[in-house]
Amino acid sequence: MMPARAFVLGAGLGTRLKPLTDGRPKPLVPIYGKPLITFAFDHLIASGVTGFVVNTHHCPEAYPAILGGSGETLDYAGCEVRLRHEPILLDTGGGIRNVADLIGREDFVVYNGDVLADFPLAPAFEWHARSGNLATLVLRSSGGPLQIRMSNETGLITNFRDRLPGTSDPAFLFTGISILSPEIFPHIPEGGILSIISTYTSLILDGARIGGFIVDSGAWFDLGSINAYLDAHSWLASHHLSYTPASWPVPVDPTADVDPEASLAGFNAVGPGARIGRDATLTDCVVWENARIAPHSELVRCIVRDGREASGSRVEAVI
Repeated sequence: MMPARAFVLGAGLGTRLKPLTDGRPKPLVPIYGKPLITFAFDHLIASGVTGFVVNTHHCPEAYPAILGGSGETLDYAGCEVRLRHEPILLDTGGGIRNVADLIGREDFVVYNGDVLADFPLAPAFEWHARSGNLATLVLRSSGGPLQIRMSNETGLITNFRDRLPGTSDPAFLFTGISILSPEIFPHIPEGGILSIISTYTSLILDGARIGGFIVDSGAWFDLGSINAYLDAHSWLASHHLSYTPASWPVPVDPTADVDPEASLAGFNAVGPGARIGRDATLTDCVVWENARIAPHSELVRCIVRDGREASGSRVEAVI
């Protein structure tokens, strides 16, 4: 059975992506004007998920402000989104335990809110349902740090970041997506700050089934740096995600005011209400909502955040 609910991690501080995250959580930074976390929602909805839980910490008010709605329950594309605030960051394990009452008693997905992915999820869901695993982590063979070891014979995880001795199984990348059984909850102490890796490691030592499922097709991005953020825009300028409309992305929002004498080269993402002045030149830039580019400016691989103004000659700057 396909999981009906997903816990999308939204509480991180986004330290690696500063200063983009100074005024909003990392999962809400825009990608061609679309909040990053909504790619996770769309990916999961296309795979049969119908309800979401999102934990919040840094700038929690930004979630209803940017996604629309108010209070602790929002709507996205007809699906309920329940927000659960963490006054103190609980880490992934503690965060999972903290939403047990909102998840219920069925298998559920955990999805990192700072991941942009487009690959089939149904095979991993089906594998988990047949496997008897407490948790199944979606893995890739390359594309980032290979920190998860798994036995190809059993499909079971044998090590996390080489914390356990005596394992030499092949190493894989963790995509930030996993499917968990509700039976995991009793193994996570309630009310504490805890890494889920610690829970998994203890369970492996106790002989529990923590498995992996390899998906090497499709796209996967961890938007953990300014360069990765820009590179994702560049990739999306010429590639289509299976769960987005064919008309997306729109490089220049219809409400933006771009002077006819301005020049845009390479990929550019110009957000709602942005203004680009006369004879300004932008190459491979991201301009957030209501940002302003002064006349005669020359920007290359720059990010201009919401409501800010860029002027002069800038290269690889965040304004």
